[in-house]
Formats: sequence, C-alpha cells, structure tokens
Amino acid sequence: MKNFKGTFTALLTPFKNGKIDFDSIERMVKHQLSNGVDGFVVNGTTAESPTLTSSERIELFKFMRKIVGDKIPLIMGTGSNDTAKTIAESKEAEGLGADAILVVVPYYNKPPQRGLFAHFKAIATAVNIPTILYNVPGRTITSLATETIRDLSKVQGVIGIKEATGKVDFADEIVKACGRDFVMLSGDDGSYVEFLGVGGHGVISVASHVIPKQMAQWKSWVAEGHIEKARQDIAKYNDLINLLFVEANPIPVKKAVQLMGLIDSAELRLPLVELGETESAKLKNEMRKVGVLA
Repeated sequence: MKNFKGTFTALLTPFKNGKIDFDSIERMVKHQLSNGVDGFVVNGTTAESPTLTSSERIELFKFMRKIVGDKIPLIMGTGSNDTAKTIAESKEAEGLGADAILVVVPYYNKPPQRGLFAHFKAIATAVNIPTILYNVPGRTITSLATETIRDLSKVQGVIGIKEATGKVDFADEIVKACGRDFVMLSGDDGSYVEFLGVGGHGVISVASHVIPKQMAQWKSWVAEGHIEKARQDIAKYNDLINLLFVEANPIPVKKAVQLMGLIDSAELRLPLVELGETESAKLKNEMRKVGVLA
C-alpha cells in the first residue's frame, strides 16, 4: 500500500470550450510535483465531479496515471448518495488502478449514523483498495460522528479520513478515538497547521494548486517540532487561502491557477460560473502580495 500521509492536491479539471484541457492538466501537475506535492485526488469536488461524464472520469484518471507514473499515489473520488452507485464506481476505480478511493458522506438524503456506518462498510468491503472517508458537512449537511468514525476505523479497508470541518477539537477527538495509525488528512486549508499539531498526517488541499511548496513545508516543520514557525508562516497566507474560498470551490482556485499561467482558461461547467471581476482583482492583488505572482 502506498503512503497516504502527505500533501495531496484535490485536482481541479481545466476546461476549454467545454472539453477537458489535458495540456493544461499536464502543466499544472508537473508544477505541483516539482514543488513537493505527494499525490492527487482525481474526480473530487474540486474536479467538478458532478458534471464529469463516466467516460471523462476514466480518461482523466488514465491521463493522470500516464503523467505521474506508478509511484505517485492517485486517489479516486467515488462517493455519492447512492451506495450501489458508489460501489460500482469504486470497483471501476480499482480496475483503473487507483491506489485508494475517497468516499464523501452521502448528501441530501441525510442518513442517520447507523446508515452512514452501513454505507461506508458496504463500500469498503466491496473493493480491495483502501477507503478514505470524507467528512464535509458544509456540503453534505450530514456529518460523521466520532463514534461512527471510530467504528469504521475497525472495518477492513477503511484506512483514514479527510476531515473538512475545520474544527481542530473534532480532529483531536478522532485521533484519540481511532489511534495514530488511522490516516488523518485535513480538508480545510486554513486550519491545516493546527490540524497537524493535534496529530494530523497531511492534507487533501485546494490551496496546494497555488502554494504547493508552502503546504509541504508546513508539514515538515511541524514534524520537526517547529509548529510555531509553521503558524507564523501560514499567517502570511491566510488572506490568500480565504480568497480561494470566497465563492464555491473550485471557482476561485481556477482563476488563481489561470493567473499563474498554469491553465489556459478558468472556465467551469454550469451551474458553476467564473469568478467575478471584483473578486478576481482582490485575488490577483493578494497573489502578488505574497509573491505567487510577479
């Protein structure tokens, strides 16, 4: 099994004239790898997964594997609010060669905790690759409880969680309930250093599109016992990170990566639309301020 304790980018999907822009993907991915990113999530929320077709998901994953090779971990987002559909897509991901699956808490239908346990257990036991839970109540409404996460951590195949509430106390509870071997990945860039401080192992990040070197550096500093140094450094980027979430992800980050010249277009698929002029100007100014743009 590959190492999932690191800096992972929740990869966006560049579009040009309605089609996936593979040249931009290659440029963007190579930039991130050269700046310390350890791996990628394909077909996650940031990838605009709800608007990708089945054939596009497959083509996207195959292209990513071709670019990064076999040594770089690729996690495939397969979650939905339909357990049977998620199982089918998770088996597909396994067949494609994904190193793990990322499965979001079911959205809209609001299952109780016992339903969440049954959902994730059914998925994890249906495949032979690791399952990473994804808790993001800001998008799903329903949240995994500490006790449910603890119980799921004992299910064969469930190796960790992407915890995106931004609540460091909750992350601390999970670490204490599940033990140090349970992979803890932050899904909230702004609280990342504090998350590492309570035993987090890494991140599945949006900001790593823009500041990959810094995201990797903070993890190293905390591991070396220099958490205060990491706190002081992330403070320099707080405004930038906030601007990357000023509208629904991935609207702002697409604009940021376009401004960096890594993708040709900030185009999104409806119902998402490009970042407006006022917010784009604020983002550009902040990127200049922190040295991301000249």
